[in-house]
Amino acid sequence: MIPAYKASKYSLLLVSDSGIKMKEDTLSDMVLAMKENVGLVHQMPYTCDGAGLPSTLEKVYFGTFHARIYLTSDLFGVNCATGMSALMRKELLDNAGGFQAFGCYLAEDFFFAKAILEQNYKLAISTQPAAQNSGNASVSSFQNRISRWIKLRSAMVPHTALLEPFSECMLSGALAALSSYILFRTDPICFYLVHILVWFISDWILIHIVQNGNLPFNKFEFLVMWMFRECGAPYLFLHAILNPAIRWRTLEFKLKWGGKAEPLPARTNKNIIIKDPATIKFSKPEELCPLPLHVIN
Repeated sequence: MIPAYKASKYSLLLVSDSGIKMKEDTLSDMVLAMKENVGLVHQMPYTCDGAGLPSTLEKVYFGTFHARIYLTSDLFGVNCATGMSALMRKELLDNAGGFQAFGCYLAEDFFFAKAILEQNYKLAISTQPAAQNSGNASVSSFQNRISRWIKLRSAMVPHTALLEPFSECMLSGALAALSSYILFRTDPICFYLVHILVWFISDWILIHIVQNGNLPFNKFEFLVMWMFRECGAPYLFLHAILNPAIRWRTLEFKLKWGGKAEPLPARTNKNIIIKDPATIKFSKPEELCPLPLHVIN
């Protein structure tokens, strides 16, 4: 992105993933949200309508848990910006050193927003979500993606490693049921079931608000994928914390506290370190075959 950044000549800069499907008026909507005291306008991540259970799982995640955390963080002024689609003031990025100053981070979008907040500007969310148009959706790729995001959040904002599990339906419901039993002697199983029902209905209402139209799946499909995501969330969290290395495309990185990424040596399937091509020394023909040619003949 650095060449494009250096070539840009206007005051506003749009950074958007190639897989984002935008409407004709999306950019206008983001510009309207760019008030005088706003330095960055971002879109809340969401997904396009797709067929199949993996697409349903992605839409359920981004329309319920992720939307809830994203909108709540914005309400309380917490930095929640993602780089899927963001409109920024170029002057503020120049003051922070430009794109090249953020090259040491994997989640540079978070640090774009952080640098803008430090210059006493605010963040704003566009009224239109960023519709991710994933061509090859699968459950494994989705889980790997969510696991990578958990690792990034834990490195950039370490206290989320302690607080994030308590924002999940199943764990928070279990703790609330136990607390209610200890304090008021209520039936913990009944309390827990009512908690899950209320949470489910709230998520069903939220995803309809985010979708702003008809959903591409029925209530039963939503229930199955909602339960699958909620029950699998603790496992994904523990897996991400216990395996902190991040694989991004073909490279693997180790995250330091603060979010800086350190590339790790590439390894083969047999755990043999692959040498850097620049350090490989090619042998001469006589080194490969020390015997004279007439001896071989």
